Amino acid sequence: MTEQPQYQEWQQVMDLITRAVQDGQHEMLLTMLMTADEREALIARVNIFGELMKGDLSQRQISQMLGVGIATITRGSNELKSRTDAEKQELSNLILKS
Repeated sequence: MTEQPQYQEWQQVMDLITRAVQDGQHEMLLTMLMTADEREALIARVNIFGELMKGDLSQRQISQMLGVGIATITRGSNELKSRTDAEKQELSNLILKS
């Protein structure tokens, strides 16, 4: 009998994060799961979506402001384009909320 990892699917990881949020342990969990570089990349990704949704800057300007490649901005833009208006509104409410 071969052992299987406990977490094999994305939804299982999302469930783990949900439990961590409910227990007030999400900061510890995410900090331990991600390297410093991964955390920085996630910060950039959140900012990319925020800037794309605001619509005030070109992709090139966002790239320069955040210090990421234009291809990274394009991937974020393509991800947004693949989402429904309702999903984009939900994301906007989360990210752009003051």
